[in-house]
Amino acid sequence: MSEHLPEPIWQDATTLCRDLQRGAVTATAVMANVYVRIKALNPHINALVELLPEEQAMALAAAADKVPVAERGPLHGLPMAPKDAVAVAGFATSWGFEPFSNRIESADDELARRMRNAGAIFIGHSNMPEFGLGSHTFNELYGNTYNPYDLSKTPGGSSGGAAAALAADLLPLADGSDLGGSLRNPASFCNVVGLRPSIGRMPFNRGLGWYGRMVTTGPMAKTVADTTLLFSVIAGPDAGDPLTLSEPGVTFLDALVPFSEDALSGLRIGYSTDLGSLQVDLEVAQSVREAAQVMADLGASTTANAPDLEGAMDAFQVQRAATLRLLAKGLEKISPQWRDMVKDTARWNMEKGLALSAEDLIQAELQRTAVYQRVAAYFQDHDALILPAAQVPPFPADQDWVSEINGVSMPTYIDWMAICCMISVTGLPTISVPGGFTRDGLPLGIQIVGKPRGDLQLLRLAQAFEAATQFGKRRPDLQFATR
Repeated sequence: MSEHLPEPIWQDATTLCRDLQRGAVTATAVMANVYVRIKALNPHINALVELLPEEQAMALAAAADKVPVAERGPLHGLPMAPKDAVAVAGFATSWGFEPFSNRIESADDELARRMRNAGAIFIGHSNMPEFGLGSHTFNELYGNTYNPYDLSKTPGGSSGGAAAALAADLLPLADGSDLGGSLRNPASFCNVVGLRPSIGRMPFNRGLGWYGRMVTTGPMAKTVADTTLLFSVIAGPDAGDPLTLSEPGVTFLDALVPFSEDALSGLRIGYSTDLGSLQVDLEVAQSVREAAQVMADLGASTTANAPDLEGAMDAFQVQRAATLRLLAKGLEKISPQWRDMVKDTARWNMEKGLALSAEDLIQAELQRTAVYQRVAAYFQDHDALILPAAQVPPFPADQDWVSEINGVSMPTYIDWMAICCMISVTGLPTISVPGGFTRDGLPLGIQIVGKPRGDLQLLRLAQAFEAATQFGKRRPDLQFATR
């Protein structure tokens, strides 16, 4: 890389965090390195928004360096920029929506509180699409985020700012959230790792606690080990969550086991390129078949089959719309002209929510229950399921959404993401890991779905796949920053 753009000061986040804790590297050195890279790269990719002035960030880092080693947490001195849906004290939570841009938060939500208590230093937010809707990061407030592997392409969404920041080494760790693929799609598009944990594994901070519960926050990083590190900090029981799971976050550090060539011996893994009927890009489909062969080479028994998810997409569309009905009601309190203030796809989805009947909600819940029962039966005979993490490679950034795949039209702006949406309905843990590249050099991700509440085994499996393939080590060419 050019002398005008220094390499990141870290090789991996896990080692960096250890060195920050021990005092082997200073928070001021890390912060200075991060800001040099942000100033050079962020104007091109627009991953991070609402950034602190460098002087203020350096002052926070200097204060972190004065903390006694014995009092330092696992994220001590680490610069972080939570997704712009996460409330962070002193910052606005805009959701990519201009009328929300001046709502300065007085307190952290639980996710931010856990990161701050672990020693993280918040320097801004990562960009996201308006209200987190759609797997393409753009909004009227902050503009488009671009993919570091190809600036003409989207990084995906809705955690696109986080994924792009990781790919360009602007930050060592990032958080995201996922309703219909918002951790998995951008991880796939940016050659990073995105973990969507089991429902109830992460602190819950808004919305419907029981009905239609499909959204969760989760960690993102360049490697499975780094993702696991952040997961160990932010996961764990939340007393205010009716669906909370009991295991503390540190439990998942047990996923970090040495790699062996027969790491998956005895495991039974299914795979599917299309869940039976979905349209999937041909190169994406081939990457899934190749991933299944890698699993077989590691000792697993692999078979081309998947659970019956009939009705899952219908249930997803209704329960997603029910959540957006609440958003529409909230916007009505702000302005009766709210329909003219939001993007077309958001308006369509909120109108769909406003039109729902009680019968629609009941039928969706029945469908979702039936889907889960079939999936639970499938996982009595399987340890994991391999799928695409996105049905297409990264698409042009000037295209709002994928309207067709293989010449087949997509009915709505959500349907091209069905491979993720349908898994969201199950509530199962799932992870996107780097799975290869297209002929044009664009990243492709593999989605690995785990057993019910099987987050720990899923991380171990993902780590074995990562070690065997090493796709995540292929970095983007960032010379655009020096031209």
